[in-house]
Amino acid sequence: MPKEKTTRKGAKERVQRRKKDPNAPKRGLSAYMFFANDNRDKVREENPGITFGQVGKMLGDKWKALTETERKPYDAKAAADKKRYEEEKAKYQAQAEEEEESS
Repeated sequence: MPKEKTTRKGAKERVQRRKKDPNAPKRGLSAYMFFANDNRDKVREENPGITFGQVGKMLGDKWKALTETERKPYDAKAAADKKRYEEEKAKYQAQAEEEEESS
């Protein structure tokens, strides 16, 4: 005799998330991401045949080994990108409020 399909008692229905607006501004990158973008190709050249996970691990180790002065340019880039994101976000939200008021 085949088993009957059962459902959990008290199982809640999934909540539908709103779709992300493709016109929304992209989040700012962190200092580590700027570092990783600059050094990813170098790590691959130094270690041919390395896997994706190993590249990430090596980049993380190199990031941890950096001194405060070596990190400074990446921190500056991250701060500038965060400022750009905040400005774009404010502009985007102002446009969204205008559209709501006009409709």
